[in-house]
Amino acid sequence: MFHSLIIELDHISVSLQPKKGVKLVAQFMIGDGLDVSCPYQRSFAFIKRNLHHLQGDRGFNTLGRLEVPEQAIEELLVNALIHRDYFTSASIRLMVFADRIEIISPGHLPDSLNTEGIRYGTSNRRNPTLTEHAVHILPYRGLGTGIPRALRDWPETRLVNDVAGNQFKVVIPRPEPQTQTGRTGQVTPEVTPEVTGEIERLLRVLTGEMTRQQIQNALSLKDGEHFRKTYLLPALNAGLVEMTQPDKPRSSKQRYRLSAKGRQCL
Repeated sequence: MFHSLIIELDHISVSLQPKKGVKLVAQFMIGDGLDVSCPYQRSFAFIKRNLHHLQGDRGFNTLGRLEVPEQAIEELLVNALIHRDYFTSASIRLMVFADRIEIISPGHLPDSLNTEGIRYGTSNRRNPTLTEHAVHILPYRGLGTGIPRALRDWPETRLVNDVAGNQFKVVIPRPEPQTQTGRTGQVTPEVTPEVTGEIERLLRVLTGEMTRQQIQNALSLKDGEHFRKTYLLPALNAGLVEMTQPDKPRSSKQRYRLSAKGRQCL
């Protein structure tokens, strides 16, 4: 039996749950508070954590590029925070599916505004006070410019004005995994392991063979369970860190070191 996992952080909640059909990887919700700077940073980090990095023609010592252009995601997140209807008691929902990302904002487009118009820069200041101050707290570049920039970076993006549901939805298709054919003729995804900010920090402090406590101290972390769940286990599961005694995971002599894959990421 699967159960939803809900974690509340200020006005933000994250849920991971099974879905029928196309897999819902993760969901993130931003509440109706007017402090938008912190929610923007957390939501942007959330989306990046749940997308693939593609190596492409980059060297193995890089993390690769995000499968969807970062600027397109940035523009669409800012648009959702700036132009949502704050008189509606609902959350902005960010959903990452196996084949797409959806950003759903409370409130349909105001007045006579339509999706065709906003594709070309037509806008309506639903929240003028927030718009005036957005340039100081968000990567905001001016009224009516965000959607056109996002569409230039990712033309496949779809805009849906749901009047009946009183919401505005942006659907960002995820690309099919790039592939390369190996000597055996099998086709394998050309995708790097998911490297979160926490994993990257761990990789950078891990030198030689270190105990769990030594790594935790190097990261200046006091909560051992948080370190295990957020840093160590994800790095082990991604194959970026390995145990010196994999057959005895609870051994008092256990040490951890970078794997060959982990060294390639640095």
